[in-house]
Amino acid sequence: MTANGETADTTERLLYEDGQLRVFLRARCEVPALALRGEIDITNSWALAQTLAAARESGTHIVVDTSELTFIDLSGLRVLAMPMLDPAERWIRLRNLTPFQRRLLSLLGWC
Repeated sequence: MTANGETADTTERLLYEDGQLRVFLRARCEVPALALRGEIDITNSWALAQTLAAARESGTHIVVDTSELTFIDLSGLRVLAMPMLDPAERWIRLRNLTPFQRRLLSLLGWC
C-alpha cells in the first residue's frame, strides 16, 4: 500500500476513525466494499451503524470485510448481522469472516 492508501488494484478512502476502529471505503475493480480495522464495542457500534447506513446507496447492499477486526462484542455483531431483520431484508453482506467471528455468529444462531 502506498502513502495515499492505494495499491495496484485497490483504492481506500477513510470514512470513520475513532482511535479503536477505522472504516475504509474500498473500491476494487467494480465491487466497492467497506473494510473494518481494529475493534468494535459498545463505545463505537452506534457510529459504525451510522457510517454503514451513510455509505449505502438506496436499495442496495454493502459488502463489509471483517478480516482485519481484532475484537468485536455483541453490540458490534448486532450492527453487522442485523438479526432483527428478516434475512431477505439484511443489506450488509459480510466477507472474510475470521473463524472466531463465524463461531460467534453460529453460537448466536445468526448465520
